[in-house]
Amino acid sequence: MSTENRKKIGIMGGTFDPIHFGHLIIAENAREQFALDQVLFIPTGHSPHKQDQYITTAVHRCRMVSLAIYDHPQFVLNKIEIESPEISYTYLTLQKLKEEYINAELYFILGADSLFDFELWKEPELILENANILAAYRGYKHQKNFSVQLDHLNQKYPEKFFPLCTPNFEVSSHNIRDRVCRRQTIRYLVPKEVEDYIREYHLYEGEVSL
Repeated sequence: MSTENRKKIGIMGGTFDPIHFGHLIIAENAREQFALDQVLFIPTGHSPHKQDQYITTAVHRCRMVSLAIYDHPQFVLNKIEIESPEISYTYLTLQKLKEEYINAELYFILGADSLFDFELWKEPELILENANILAAYRGYKHQKNFSVQLDHLNQKYPEKFFPLCTPNFEVSSHNIRDRVCRRQTIRYLVPKEVEDYIREYHLYEGEVSL
């Protein structure tokens, strides 16, 4: 199949604990800038980086993702990691997705900070066999360093890394959890449906972390 006819699928992974507008802004800008046909939101199952950290149950995290993307026809919840008993290594997830979407071109979306850690990830070469990398820098504070790192990786792995420019929206799931616990507003940080869900199920209450 020619490159022109291949479906282009973005992959947005994360714990989504909870999903917030920062995630959605990155996904939408990736869709637009790289003409993606779909963006898969893949909640982490068993993260290799958070084995000792409490994570909200998969049921709640998946429901919040569904609520956040329900009105976007090109955003899709994918439970491939949630339904797997294996540790959620990116290279394994991409191998499985490549088998499922045989003729698709995959684009893995990550943040600027992750770009500097990429070579330390498990099996980076296998990741790049199955996907291109879109690095969202969101007005990254060390723009020059970001550009240098992007050039370094593209020299080592030619034409596999692409900058993704997105509006700067400073929010994190960690911050949202703390704000809920402190009874501070999270309005305009998450979709209203997600905010209502958090309130209904009393998520993140009593979870202040320093």
